[in-house]
Amino acid sequence: MEEKDNDIRRLIFKYRSYTPVPFLLVMIWYAQPTVLSLVIGFAVVFIGELIRFWGVSIVGAETRTTGTVGGTFLITSGPFSYVRNPLYVGNMLLYAGVGVMSMALFPWMLLVAIAWFYVQYYLIVTREEEYLASTFGREFDEYRRSVRRFVPRLAPYRSPRPAAKTVDPAEGLSSERRTLQAIGLVIALVMAKYIYLHTVK
Repeated sequence: MEEKDNDIRRLIFKYRSYTPVPFLLVMIWYAQPTVLSLVIGFAVVFIGELIRFWGVSIVGAETRTTGTVGGTFLITSGPFSYVRNPLYVGNMLLYAGVGVMSMALFPWMLLVAIAWFYVQYYLIVTREEEYLASTFGREFDEYRRSVRRFVPRLAPYRSPRPAAKTVDPAEGLSSERRTLQAIGLVIALVMAKYIYLHTVK
């Protein structure tokens, strides 16, 4: 499917990796972390990254594309059998976890960030779904009727077709390296702010 140049969803998809930067900078600058917020926030970050890693270990490097929306396979196994967009769910948990860790302008900054990323991912997903519907037709329609966009099922979806791809942790690690580095840096900066506020200042 050919994308229109004036489709705002194309621009949001292309620059989706950069939209978290302003929020993360504010969360670090205004951070007021406590021991409890660090523990709870880190747990949320950890869960979010586990979901992401599980997903990218199946999808692989295609998740990194910034050109046109597309995909070689319709993935319905692994975390995709519970929710159609596990990577975006994982991302929202990552940002929420950092917000809780930092306690920056809490809770308003966290609520604004969650609202923004929900809108961003909703727009991206509607564009991706147009591609999937046109490419995979009835197979995607069947999957879409059974699995929700952002709210997970309690039981996994069972596709009548064999899984298009299987879990490959090495491929997942290769694809996820930049994300892991970014998460490590953000957590280190929040921890540094905690140490500064409680031992230096």
